[in-house]
Amino acid sequence: MGLNPILLVFIIFTISIVYVTLSTVRMILMMKGYRYLAAALSVLEVIINILGLGLVLENISQIQNLISYAAGFGAGIIVGSVIEDKLTLGYVTASVVSPENSDKLSKQLREKGYGVTDWETNGHEGKRRSLQILTPKKHELKLYQTIKELEPQAFVVANDSKTIHGGFWIRTIKRGRLFNS
Repeated sequence: MGLNPILLVFIIFTISIVYVTLSTVRMILMMKGYRYLAAALSVLEVIINILGLGLVLENISQIQNLISYAAGFGAGIIVGSVIEDKLTLGYVTASVVSPENSDKLSKQLREKGYGVTDWETNGHEGKRRSLQILTPKKHELKLYQTIKELEPQAFVVANDSKTIHGGFWIRTIKRGRLFNS
């Protein structure tokens, strides 16, 4: 190909990072229901991957190119995971079981802007309070920290929420008023 060997190693490394990062973003988009955007991104992803592999295979006798591609793949996983943390698309539903059968935790969370549905439940050791809390994924860690501060003994399980419809809280989010007070 005639490229400077050091430049070629750098190009292969960069292409590999971009390919793996795009792959990670594509998977996130698919999981969140953005099928068409994910499909469009996959076209770009394949083109970039073929370019990178082509450079490696064209210069297969130079081991540094193969190592560069593999190292770029590993670095791409790290970059992709950082981007995944930054994208934080969607919502999380947290199910919380409070050891106290009181609406104190529910009220405190509502005052902080969270949408909370609560009800009395029965646990192994008697009456408890169950809460269901919906929050944007970008506020997930803040929610966990808040629960831990307010009710350290609470049991928390969280899941990504794919479909949401209705409720006063969704209108609050759409108007941009969550956590702004």
